[in-house]
Amino acid sequence: MIRKPFLLKIYESASMQRWNDQIRPVELTELDKQAHKMIIAYVLGKCEEQNKNKDLNWIEIIEAGLFEYLQRTILTDLKPPLFHRIKEDWGQYIQLNEWAYEKIRQVIEPLGKDFCSRFRQYLTDKERNVNRRIISAAHFYATKWEFDIIERANPNGYEIDEIREDIRSKQGKYHDLESMRWLLSSPQLNDFVNICGQLRFQIRWSHLHRVPKTSVLGHMLIVAMISYLLSLEAGASPARCINNYFTALFHDLPEVLTRDVINPVKRAVEGLKELIQDYERQEMQRRIYKLLPKEWHEQMKMFTENEFTNLPNRDGGLIKAVDDLAAFIEVYLAFKNGIQNEDLEGAKFSLLETYNAKTIAGINFDQIYADFD
Repeated sequence: MIRKPFLLKIYESASMQRWNDQIRPVELTELDKQAHKMIIAYVLGKCEEQNKNKDLNWIEIIEAGLFEYLQRTILTDLKPPLFHRIKEDWGQYIQLNEWAYEKIRQVIEPLGKDFCSRFRQYLTDKERNVNRRIISAAHFYATKWEFDIIERANPNGYEIDEIREDIRSKQGKYHDLESMRWLLSSPQLNDFVNICGQLRFQIRWSHLHRVPKTSVLGHMLIVAMISYLLSLEAGASPARCINNYFTALFHDLPEVLTRDVINPVKRAVEGLKELIQDYERQEMQRRIYKLLPKEWHEQMKMFTENEFTNLPNRDGGLIKAVDDLAAFIEVYLAFKNGIQNEDLEGAKFSLLETYNAKTIAGINFDQIYADFD
């Protein structure tokens, strides 16, 4: 069962600063990097799927992303060059991962023996099938995306030339991956990845001071990971687990077109919520779908237009409940970090009341909230 220590652990990456030894025109966090990485992994996976790669496995891609996310929450203090140097010595890398696993073991044990076993196996497995290659390529691309921002702000900075050459050499390692060649040669898919990346810079609850701040993009990954784990807990089929994860990962994508309009504003004027939804659909059609192959449109519409609707092989009600749970944890962390605000207080009690004695998709949300009492 998912518990409070795990939920708080996955929020730690919202405070983990990346490139903090370089001039940064914007804040770059580990949470946002991992979220962008999984959106890129979706794009690469869809390319492989369209090319009928029989070895593609969406569950493996989702779990690889989740396992690496947990790994990075422990190993975040290691600079990438040092981390990659350690990986070159497999014995040292295994020792490092065993240490990391023990550091997080108590937090993940409530998720079940099978999950812990798969996580530990992932950390020690040398296999590099197409699913792990997709995650690795997505990780590289998200890093390159960040570096392009750093380089423009500091073209002659310390280590910039060295980092640029390292990235160029790493890019060559993925030329054999057909999906990566497709992404690198497609201006439309590159634009889609860039637009998704803009959600790194849209801060949730932007009218309020909070610690830690969370972006819309980071929030989307948090909701995706929790939705996936609760889907497993509910005994959902692989298809439901996959759809729940990616619906959650993209559920706020339209906000790149409208910004994060908070619920009190939506409720302030009758019909405003519906007007915003209509505008989002129109702008998605005008600006987003044209960047994606037509074969992907129906699925993306399911992810972004009916995200909270229960559909065959998709638990919209569960995703909505997790979306609200993520908001509650953001409020909880703000209070824990000494921030008091009437709006946050009102949101807290509203969510507690909404999920009092409520079970959704077989998950007792009242019990999850009780952990934070």
